[in-house]
Amino acid sequence: MRRMLLISFVLTALIGGSALAQSFSSLEERMTEAEFKAAGLDKLTPAELAALNAFVRAETSELASTLPAATPAVDQRGFHSSTGPDGAIFSSISGEFRGWENGQRFKLDNGQIWKVTDSTARLRVNLTDPKVTIEPGAFSAWYLKVEGYNSRARVTRIK
Repeated sequence: MRRMLLISFVLTALIGGSALAQSFSSLEERMTEAEFKAAGLDKLTPAELAALNAFVRAETSELASTLPAATPAVDQRGFHSSTGPDGAIFSSISGEFRGWENGQRFKLDNGQIWKVTDSTARLRVNLTDPKVTIEPGAFSAWYLKVEGYNSRARVTRIK
């Protein structure tokens, strides 16, 4: 019974979030000398300690194999369905940039596509690879600004 409690304690300590992401290291490597003695592991024979390490290794790898793979978070900023705090988007537009007018679409270097929805905003420039900022505004509005210009256009995210 005492050994089962000890094994349960050790597994609980080892199967933390970072333990699964790392390669297995033995109990004596993971624990300080004081923790090792406090758990009573110093009283085990080398064969018993090796058996316990093998058990923990097998349990850890079995548990790790059942966890779903981590998926990268999808950037939903700018979509009407997005929730939570939205921060500004800093990117650039590759190639020649001649400005904007209502209905025009822009593909940012980060892969996002935005459309100008402001019928009164116009900007005429001749730039190459301009840096842009898209900032959130009131009432779920988003505004496109080009670095170095004091003009902005209301935009909606398409993709």
